[in-house]
Amino acid sequence: MHLTDHPARHRLSAALDDVAATFRGMTAHPDEHNCTCHWGSSEELSLLKTPDVELEPDLLRRTWQAIDWTDHAAVLRRILPQFATALVAGRVEPLFGLEEAGYCFARGRWQQWPDDHAGSVREFLRAWWVQSLTDPDAIVPPHEVFVVCAEASGTLGPWLAEWEKQTGGLSDRRLAEAAAEWEYELLGDSLPWRVSWYEHDEEEMRADLVAWLLEHAAGRLRESGASADLQHRIRLLGLTELDRWTDPHWPGHRY
Repeated sequence: MHLTDHPARHRLSAALDDVAATFRGMTAHPDEHNCTCHWGSSEELSLLKTPDVELEPDLLRRTWQAIDWTDHAAVLRRILPQFATALVAGRVEPLFGLEEAGYCFARGRWQQWPDDHAGSVREFLRAWWVQSLTDPDAIVPPHEVFVVCAEASGTLGPWLAEWEKQTGGLSDRRLAEAAAEWEYELLGDSLPWRVSWYEHDEEEMRADLVAWLLEHAAGRLRESGASADLQHRIRLLGLTELDRWTDPHWPGHRY
């Protein structure tokens, strides 16, 4: 992937470079530990306490997925340069959904870090989000990038605001793709991804997403060439219970 061939790629490339520079030399806490039966060996743990050593992909996966670090923030800072690069390249493979990567950020409470550290993470997420919307060669689908950003930050606001600004044909088509991915769960009054971090309000996120789609999606779906069925399914989000289920365009979903 040639990140410098497109404005959004250039921004993302710069953000990744900044993450690498900002978190260079970081290590896990010297007293950090984890279960040798379930996480990995003492030799692997020692790598987290050694700065700037590339981790094998499976070790990186086990590290970011683990929820029981004593100092999760330090572990996250240690792996961030490699983790961010793997996310952008589509090499992160969660068990269920990419929102799991967002939980890793949330557990690290990165928004409470010093300004230069938090700013580096924030710009990486923003740059990756814009690239996913505007770059035809973006590797990770925008609806997956969106849930990483939402779960990493605990809010939909800045990510929806950016999507509102990005109104080109590609961004509209990617809105249609996301709507197609999300409509089944949303019509069942559920959020289309799992919320596992206890500080995040799943119902508030669902309501915010539905409200935004109802206000901004209709015209953009038409412009994108989305099917009439999909346009109706998003329209149905504005109806409640019996009105929704008895609408002639109800898709017959069963929950």
